[in-house]
Amino acid sequence: MRRTNRSRKSIMLGFLAVLMLLVTACGSNSASNANNTSGSGTEPTITLTMMHPWTTPNVDNEVYKERIAEFEKQHPNIIIKQDSVPSAQYKTKLRTLAAANNLADINVIWPGADLDPLVAGNLLQPINDMMDNWKDLLPEYALSGFNVDGQQYAIPTKQNFVDIIYYNKEMFAQVGYDHFPDTYEGFIDVITKLKAAGITPISLGNKEQWPLQSTYVSGIGDRFTGSDFLPAVLAGKAKFTDPEFVKALAVIDELTKLGAFNTDANNMDSVQSQDYLIQGKAAMHISSATVDGRIRMNNEEGDKFGIALLPSFEGGKGDPKKSAGIMQFGIGIKSGLDEQKLQAAQEFLKFFVSEDLYKELARKGVVVPAKIDVPEDASPYLKEMLALTSNGMSPVFDSLIPTQVVDVLQNGLQSMMMGRTTPEELAAEVQQAMDDMR
Repeated sequence: MRRTNRSRKSIMLGFLAVLMLLVTACGSNSASNANNTSGSGTEPTITLTMMHPWTTPNVDNEVYKERIAEFEKQHPNIIIKQDSVPSAQYKTKLRTLAAANNLADINVIWPGADLDPLVAGNLLQPINDMMDNWKDLLPEYALSGFNVDGQQYAIPTKQNFVDIIYYNKEMFAQVGYDHFPDTYEGFIDVITKLKAAGITPISLGNKEQWPLQSTYVSGIGDRFTGSDFLPAVLAGKAKFTDPEFVKALAVIDELTKLGAFNTDANNMDSVQSQDYLIQGKAAMHISSATVDGRIRMNNEEGDKFGIALLPSFEGGKGDPKKSAGIMQFGIGIKSGLDEQKLQAAQEFLKFFVSEDLYKELARKGVVVPAKIDVPEDASPYLKEMLALTSNGMSPVFDSLIPTQVVDVLQNGLQSMMMGRTTPEELAAEVQQAMDDMR
């Protein structure tokens, strides 16, 4: 019995000895592996946050997201953690995060009124020392909107025109028009005849509020006031209560009273209103050049749709050949990143905004500001769009005017569509908001 107990004790001691050797060996291996990770040349993983508004099915949004995926594939040690925010809420969230000094590491930003407070708050990293990457690719006018006091803060990914009229040529022919009218009187005549034929003249989705403000007021406003008006307002040399601007608001009021829009315009979003045109439920839709991808390029029946600019208005000071345009979707880097994150963000910016990106966007029919040849396989619709928008660019309202004032205008436009305010009252409210800003 004692011999058996001694045997068991010897076995247990031997087992413990072997176990200790195994633990020691594993510990040594773990330490060795840890040293290899930190000192053998393996790059540490870096996670960058990126906030963008690329949630709708526009062709350029798909290109951007594919570009991010390709960057991660080629840079396996850098992860881009995306925060995709619908465009209607994007600028509000950007302002909120900026106020809390909590921007993402990389942000999509707009020039002018949207950029200025970010720069004033020292929230963006100047990128002057990187500009050689784009010196032969981007003209100065494409970069100027993202340059403040000689400091460059972002690189634009596309050039967009916000007041393109897409129209159904078959429906126009049905009411006696084989081309888009070049005067406001002709425009109203088309609308009247379409209504009489039981056709909704214009599909509008203003649930997100920006379409009437950015698309309609930018385009119609410039026809009446001319392109010097908005800068003059900012300088205190003109007012939103000036007769020319009130007349522009009155056009939207007149279109509403004529029944030019679908009755649910304030409850329909911008993508739904595009579908309304595509599905033959309306004769016109006014939106950006970007949506040409959905309406014509990727549509088997795209040939039935033509494009035009807003017509001339009698007595207007603006050039009817101009289109309201903006350099859009600038990519900017948050200030204050540590050295590793900053280098990774700079690497991303150089990769993302490149000749390859611009060529792919052009191939998909998107207007870009870069000095590139239009790809041979680019859509003929792109060439038509380039010709239409080649006669000068007028300012976009919300690219110049402070956001707080834009919000007042957007809310007021919805109210005016519901008959709750007049063009004169709305103009006074917007001017009051401008005065309060000062």
